[in-house]
Amino acid sequence: MQKFIKSSLEYIEQNLKADITTEELAEMANYSAGHFCRLFAQSMDSTVASYILKRRLDHALAEISSGRKAIGVVLEYGFDTYAGFYKAFVKMYGCSPKKYLKIYNKTEVFFMQSVKDIQAMLVNWDIPGGLTIEDVTHTEWQTKEKSEWKTWRVGDDHYLKTNERSKMIRNIKIANALFKQGLSSEFLPVKTKQGEDYLDGENIFLLTRKMGEPLNLRPLTDEEIRQLENNESRRKYGFGLGQAIAKLHKALKSVQSDVKPYEGDLYEQGAKAIPKVRTLGMGIGDDFFNDYIENFGRLYAKLPKQLIHGNLCGDTAVYENGEVLGFKGFETYNLSFPRIYDITWGAGEINTQPDIEEYLNTLTEMLKGYDSVSPLTAEEKQSIYYVLCATYLKGYGYYTESTETFDLMARGNRAMVYLVNNKDKFTHLL
Repeated sequence: MQKFIKSSLEYIEQNLKADITTEELAEMANYSAGHFCRLFAQSMDSTVASYILKRRLDHALAEISSGRKAIGVVLEYGFDTYAGFYKAFVKMYGCSPKKYLKIYNKTEVFFMQSVKDIQAMLVNWDIPGGLTIEDVTHTEWQTKEKSEWKTWRVGDDHYLKTNERSKMIRNIKIANALFKQGLSSEFLPVKTKQGEDYLDGENIFLLTRKMGEPLNLRPLTDEEIRQLENNESRRKYGFGLGQAIAKLHKALKSVQSDVKPYEGDLYEQGAKAIPKVRTLGMGIGDDFFNDYIENFGRLYAKLPKQLIHGNLCGDTAVYENGEVLGFKGFETYNLSFPRIYDITWGAGEINTQPDIEEYLNTLTEMLKGYDSVSPLTAEEKQSIYYVLCATYLKGYGYYTESTETFDLMARGNRAMVYLVNNKDKFTHLL
């Protein structure tokens, strides 16, 4: 953790009963308020305001549980009324303060459960007894972010999951919103026998059904490309995926006021990488960089931004019988970004495509599919090229000089040069 973040957290803890402003914290760290907010969100996976609110709720509840009068405590922590504190608490934790105190006597969630414990829980759902139970937390969920989740496979068709309460509530809300759009997800609840979304006790436990197979966004072989040339199924595939992403975005937008995503700045991330890109000897002239700064800077302010998926790739979009069934992976991201980022990213990175024309065809059909469900603005259509450029530019900021990234940089360089030299192809897709 960066030193200034640690100092900010210490200051917040010491001043929870006082007014704390983002501007005050940013000034202490010698950053602009906007830049400080972005760095804080990247480090803490939370906005400044949401983090402060959570700490105030936690401290207030602890003092109430120690025997202090509730109204006096909540006033000290900046809530105008107990009703205001209660409403904020339920929104953050998904249950009342009283219920939380009843079921929790510790701050950390303890996930160790025996097979016998799991079997006892499963009687709360209408599924057959005696199903095999296997801990698949580390065998099927490999990423660092997902390793926080505890997951058991139940028989062949179900999964039981648990995590920290606020994360579970967040993802169940998103899953239910996706379901209203006709899409499935890995957090869509199987209702308990009592009709509840989850089993609420010491921890929240969620039962879900097995989803379909990952949607194939891998690079196509030369033979597959030849087979799919002029193939209606290829166009239908891209069009359907675009429509599904539009529905995904509608679902995410409907819950973003509860989820409170932090706002990223794709334009600025790309602009910050320009000095480094200039040093890579890629033969990209100043005209490109000036165009990016001037024109994308102008367009970016007008782009619709909202909670997006953020990582649409080969194992996060799921299909069944050739149709998009739903999405995985949204539980690891909480980012407000331009909508079209998900479309360009989901179409696959340019440098992983054997034939750039196939990428362009897929991207075009995805844009058309998206536009048919959720019309793209004029600024979004004009920004497709720049969003792709920004995606590559900001990527250079994450590369380190190690053997693992040399090949990535080389392929990324080729893709970046192709983008610069073929701007017209990307600005006339629609």
